[in-house]
Parts: sequence; C-alpha cells; structure tokens
Amino acid sequence: MKIAISSDHGGNVLRKDIMNLLDESGIEYKDFGPQTDDSVDYPDYAKPVADAVASGEYDRGILICGTGIGMSIAANKVNGIRAALVHDVFSAKATRGHNDSNILAMGERVVGPGLAREIVKTWLAEEFEGGRHQNRIEKISNLEN
Repeated sequence: MKIAISSDHGGNVLRKDIMNLLDESGIEYKDFGPQTDDSVDYPDYAKPVADAVASGEYDRGILICGTGIGMSIAANKVNGIRAALVHDVFSAKATRGHNDSNILAMGERVVGPGLAREIVKTWLAEEFEGGRHQNRIEKISNLEN
C-alpha cells in the first residue's frame, strides 16, 4: 500500500507523528508537505494528494489541518475522491467498510496523537465491504462532473 500524506501549518505536528507511525509499520508513503511551519493555504496541499490518489499513483491519502474540515472539503472537489473527516475509531472503520473512503482527513486541534494513531491504523486495516454498499458508491461517482 502506498500513502500520500499532507497537511497545512495547523496539522504539521500530527502529520509528522503519523509519518512516524507509517515508518514503524513499514508502509510506503510520500510526504507532500509543507516543510515549514509558516501559514499556508490548505487547498494547495489537499489537491496534490487528492490528484495522486485519484490517478491511482497512491492507494490512499491522509490529510491533516487544524480541524480536518477544510482539507476534506478541498479533497472532495477532485473526481474519484471520497475523503472522510474522522475523529473516532468507529467512524474510521465505517468509512472504509461502507464508503470505501480513499482519503482520511483529521484535525490536529481536535484529536490527539494517540487517538490519531488508532484511527489511522484502523482506517488502513479496514477493507471495503462491497455488497449493498457498492451501489451507493456508484451513485456517489455518478454525482461527479
């Protein structure tokens, strides 16, 4: 599995911790930045990750900002992306199993590093259930331009 990961300035600390988790887990990833703590605009960092996942270059993406809201909104503008804002383990499991989410968004100011690690581990391990959920995913795809 290959992961694309990015944040804005409000998610830098948590992004670095999640990259450590990916290293510890032996999961390949690319850090799309930023490489500074200076204020940046989250759409500029959400789009490259969303494009990389939508193109198939990366299997999934992780986006982090202060709340996760801006990153998830921006990523979901890219066709083929199903970014889910998640701040608990149950939702991480459900969004993979039921929604086949391909980008996980979290908020550094909302969730602490311990819980964020559990969310990421759960989200990465969970598989899409298909079945009755497949029709719903197809209907979502039909909403795209």
